[in-house]
Amino acid sequence: MSTRETELLARVPAGLYIDGAWQQGGGEPIDVTDPATGVVLKQIANADAADGIRALDAAVAAADSWAATAPRVRAEILRRAFDLLQERRDDFALLMTMEMGKPLAEANGEVTYGGEFLRWFSEEAVRISGRYGLNPEGTGSMVVSQRPVGPCLLITPWNFPLAMATRKIAPALAAGCTVVVKPAELTPLTTLFFVQLLEDAGVPAGVVNVITTSDSSTVAAPIIADPRLRKLSFTGSTAVGRKLIVQAAQGVLRTSMELGGNAPFVVFEDADLDKAVEGAMLAKFRNIGQACTAANRFIVHESVAGEFARRVADRVTALKMGRGTESGVTIGPLVNEAAVAGTDALVKDALAHGATLLTGGVRPAGPGSFYEPTVLTGVTPGSAILSEEIFGPVVGIVTFTDEAEAVRLANSTEYGLVSYVFTQDLARGQRMIAQLDTGMMGLNTGLVSNAAAPFGGVKQSGLGREGGLEGIHEYLSTKYTLIPVS
Repeated sequence: MSTRETELLARVPAGLYIDGAWQQGGGEPIDVTDPATGVVLKQIANADAADGIRALDAAVAAADSWAATAPRVRAEILRRAFDLLQERRDDFALLMTMEMGKPLAEANGEVTYGGEFLRWFSEEAVRISGRYGLNPEGTGSMVVSQRPVGPCLLITPWNFPLAMATRKIAPALAAGCTVVVKPAELTPLTTLFFVQLLEDAGVPAGVVNVITTSDSSTVAAPIIADPRLRKLSFTGSTAVGRKLIVQAAQGVLRTSMELGGNAPFVVFEDADLDKAVEGAMLAKFRNIGQACTAANRFIVHESVAGEFARRVADRVTALKMGRGTESGVTIGPLVNEAAVAGTDALVKDALAHGATLLTGGVRPAGPGSFYEPTVLTGVTPGSAILSEEIFGPVVGIVTFTDEAEAVRLANSTEYGLVSYVFTQDLARGQRMIAQLDTGMMGLNTGLVSNAAAPFGGVKQSGLGREGGLEGIHEYLSTKYTLIPVS
């Protein structure tokens, strides 16, 4: 570990952040590990159920005053947070690379992306609107206004530790809500460092509270069951999301669920293959394939499948694997050994079902939880890799003969987060927009995420939207008032 890394870690808080103060947790400390080396980076506090309720107490106590804070004041605090993040971007990028493993260049990209939610929602805070008008009968005036939903529990994943925090915290604060944030056990340091930034930006005590824990279900359940909580936002697996929805139903909570994905990447015979290959590299290998938006099933027309596979394999072979802080590294480690084992099992299953390995498919010797970027062709029906989210650097290619078959293959999943389509036929592109059952789509591009756009899926990929004009409304409730004509 370099001197700079050691010094940075010393500045990252290790406690729970409750009511504006750093506190110890009731559980045994948590070890946060560098997935590229297996070395423990830092020990942090471990919240128990009582700590979680104390965090909710603080959010409830601060709720009325924060809701009454002028939108311009909330906006300026978020804008200061954006400016501070730009000043500290190198520290945040390095910290994410250390605790999550992504290459430093990608971590810098996440700082840019995550920061945009702060800037976007600082602007949206002053644009919360309503309407006023005479009712159809002419007997009174209708006033429609928006109010903050109240205290929120935000549960974030490990794969984008900054962007997933800003994507939830920024709209909640802009709307006038207070929050309890529970980051993932594997990558909590970035969130702790970020809440310190929010404090520096002027967020009042109790408005943002952060609890780190190794026992998420035990800590989260009492918070969700508490009648004072009014909103639950979760990003993670569909399996966990289903359980949380059941819990949230007891209190009829507002819920936002950004869940699993199984994104199809469709390449038609008329596609610009240069663009398609570039899009594949972005859609698959960004974040080492550990993204819900990652292309999962490459559905390629039979006439171009061989050439597409060859070009992708050439690009994949040239990727440099290693610790993300090293010069030239483009593929870091997976987040832990369980992720490596899961990826390897999917590859082995595909090969057992008749797929052909073009490159990769190897678990390198340690240290670190690495898996070679892999390309498979001839993936056959029944292979688990077609139905399960890979969350690793693996391209699995299947072929199709006509447009109807491509649509059928793309839609043959319970998930519906994002799809990618490559074609130079505008009419076909429009048909794909209409026919693919996904909440988002990239047409001739492998990257769709943007703070100004609504992020979210259909079917079992979730509920609600984050980002865009829609994002702040997840944290607002609509109130209608009738004023009779005198």
